[in-house]
Amino acid sequence: MQNAERYLFTVADSTFGAASLRPYLPITLTYQGKSITSSGLLDTGAAVNVLPHELGIELGAVWEQATTPLQLTGNLAQFEARVLIMSAVVAQFNPVQLVFAWTQASGIPLLLGQANFFLEFDVCFYRSQSAFEIRPKDSSA
Repeated sequence: MQNAERYLFTVADSTFGAASLRPYLPITLTYQGKSITSSGLLDTGAAVNVLPHELGIELGAVWEQATTPLQLTGNLAQFEARVLIMSAVVAQFNPVQLVFAWTQASGIPLLLGQANFFLEFDVCFYRSQSAFEIRPKDSSA
Protein backbone atom coordinates (compact mmCIF):
# COMPACT_ATOMS: atom_id res chain seq x y z
CA MET A 1 0.00 0.00 0.00
CA GLN A 2 1.42 3.36 -0.94
CA ASN A 3 1.37 6.19 1.62
CA ALA A 4 0.30 3.70 4.26
CA GLU A 5 1.10 3.42 7.95
CA ARG A 6 1.93 -0.05 9.27
CA TYR A 7 0.98 -1.29 12.74
CA LEU A 8 1.51 -4.52 14.62
CA PHE A 9 -1.33 -6.52 16.12
CA THR A 10 -1.72 -6.28 19.91
CA VAL A 11 -1.92 -9.22 22.30
CA ALA A 12 -5.40 -9.12 23.87
CA ASP A 13 -4.86 -11.98 26.34
CA SER A 14 -1.36 -13.26 27.09
CA THR A 15 -2.67 -16.71 28.09
CA PHE A 16 -3.74 -17.33 24.47
CA GLY A 17 -0.60 -15.86 22.86
CA ALA A 18 -0.76 -15.45 19.08
CA ALA A 19 -4.41 -16.57 18.99
CA SER A 20 -5.36 -13.43 20.90
CA LEU A 21 -3.67 -10.93 18.59
CA ARG A 22 -6.02 -8.09 17.59
CA PRO A 23 -5.70 -5.14 15.19
CA TYR A 24 -5.84 -2.13 17.53
CA LEU A 25 -5.24 1.26 15.93
CA PRO A 26 -4.06 4.37 17.80
CA ILE A 27 -6.57 7.15 17.10
CA THR A 28 -7.19 10.66 18.40
CA LEU A 29 -10.86 11.65 18.76
CA THR A 30 -12.01 15.26 19.11
CA TYR A 31 -15.48 16.31 20.20
CA GLN A 32 -16.42 19.93 20.83
CA GLY A 33 -12.80 20.98 21.25
CA LYS A 34 -11.78 18.20 23.65
CA SER A 35 -9.42 15.46 22.42
CA ILE A 36 -8.40 12.04 23.69
CA THR A 37 -6.08 9.42 22.28
CA SER A 38 -7.30 5.84 22.41
CA SER A 39 -6.96 2.53 20.59
CA GLY A 40 -9.75 1.33 18.35
CA LEU A 41 -10.32 -2.29 17.39
CA LEU A 42 -10.59 -2.60 13.60
CA ASP A 43 -13.72 -4.71 13.25
CA THR A 44 -14.68 -5.57 9.68
CA GLY A 45 -17.74 -7.40 11.05
CA ALA A 46 -19.11 -4.33 12.84
CA ALA A 47 -21.73 -2.45 10.84
CA VAL A 48 -21.00 0.82 12.65
CA ASN A 49 -18.34 2.51 14.77
CA VAL A 50 -19.10 2.04 18.47
CA LEU A 51 -18.01 4.43 21.20
CA PRO A 52 -18.02 3.05 24.76
CA HIS A 53 -19.94 5.17 27.26
CA GLU A 54 -16.90 6.13 29.34
CA LEU A 55 -15.02 7.52 26.30
CA GLY A 56 -17.99 9.72 25.39
CA ILE A 57 -18.08 11.08 28.93
CA GLU A 58 -14.32 11.67 28.86
CA LEU A 59 -14.80 13.67 25.64
CA GLY A 60 -17.39 15.84 27.38
CA ALA A 61 -20.46 14.45 25.60
CA VAL A 62 -23.74 14.65 27.51
CA TRP A 63 -26.05 11.65 27.07
CA GLU A 64 -29.24 13.73 27.29
CA GLN A 65 -28.02 16.04 24.50
CA ALA A 66 -27.36 13.18 22.08
CA THR A 67 -30.94 12.82 20.92
CA THR A 68 -30.69 10.63 17.80
CA PRO A 69 -31.23 6.99 18.85
CA LEU A 70 -29.57 4.08 17.09
CA GLN A 71 -30.35 0.38 17.52
CA LEU A 72 -27.31 -1.84 17.87
CA THR A 73 -27.32 -5.57 17.17
CA GLY A 74 -25.46 -8.61 18.46
CA ASN A 75 -23.85 -8.43 21.91
CA LEU A 76 -24.71 -4.73 22.22
CA ALA A 77 -28.40 -4.97 21.26
CA GLN A 78 -29.48 -4.75 24.90
CA PHE A 79 -27.84 -1.34 25.35
CA GLU A 80 -29.27 2.01 24.31
CA ALA A 81 -27.14 3.89 21.78
CA ARG A 82 -27.16 7.40 20.35
CA VAL A 83 -25.42 9.01 17.40
CA LEU A 84 -22.31 11.07 18.11
CA ILE A 85 -20.25 12.68 15.32
CA MET A 86 -16.65 13.71 15.91
CA SER A 87 -13.32 14.36 14.25
CA ALA A 88 -10.68 11.63 14.20
CA VAL A 89 -6.99 11.63 13.37
CA VAL A 90 -4.98 8.55 12.50
CA ALA A 91 -1.19 8.86 12.20
CA GLN A 92 -0.14 11.82 10.05
CA PHE A 93 -3.31 11.67 7.93
CA ASN A 94 -5.79 14.54 7.69
CA PRO A 95 -8.70 14.53 10.15
CA VAL A 96 -11.91 12.78 9.10
CA GLN A 97 -15.47 12.94 10.45
CA LEU A 98 -16.54 9.67 12.05
CA VAL A 99 -20.05 8.76 13.11
CA PHE A 100 -20.31 6.68 16.27
CA ALA A 101 -23.02 4.71 17.99
CA TRP A 102 -22.36 5.97 21.52
CA THR A 103 -23.55 3.14 23.70
CA GLN A 104 -24.29 2.96 27.40
CA ALA A 105 -22.26 -0.25 27.48
CA SER A 106 -19.05 -0.05 29.49
CA GLY A 107 -16.00 -2.27 29.42
CA ILE A 108 -16.11 -2.72 25.65
CA PRO A 109 -13.45 -1.63 23.16
CA LEU A 110 -13.77 1.33 20.86
CA LEU A 111 -14.92 -0.35 17.63
CA LEU A 112 -14.06 0.96 14.19
CA GLY A 113 -16.56 -0.53 11.75
CA GLN A 114 -17.97 -0.38 8.24
CA ALA A 115 -19.98 2.84 8.70
CA ASN A 116 -17.99 4.85 8.49
CA PHE A 117 -14.38 4.03 9.40
CA PHE A 118 -13.91 1.57 6.53
CA LEU A 119 -15.54 4.09 4.18
CA GLU A 120 -12.82 6.62 5.09
CA PHE A 121 -9.76 4.32 5.22
CA ASP A 122 -8.38 1.41 3.26
CA VAL A 123 -6.93 -1.32 5.45
CA CYS A 124 -4.84 -4.30 4.47
CA PHE A 125 -4.42 -7.10 7.01
CA TYR A 126 -1.30 -9.29 7.06
CA ARG A 127 -2.37 -11.74 9.75
CA SER A 128 0.53 -14.15 9.17
CA GLN A 129 2.86 -11.19 9.87
CA SER A 130 0.75 -9.95 12.81
CA ALA A 131 0.46 -6.57 11.11
CA PHE A 132 -1.87 -4.29 9.17
CA GLU A 133 -1.53 -1.21 7.01
CA ILE A 134 -3.87 1.72 6.76
CA ARG A 135 -4.23 4.70 4.44
CA PRO A 136 -6.95 7.25 3.71
CA LYS A 137 -9.40 6.37 0.95
CA ASP A 138 -8.42 7.40 -2.55
CA SER A 139 -10.45 10.57 -3.07
CA SER A 140 -9.81 10.46 -6.83
CA ALA A 141 -11.76 7.22 -7.24
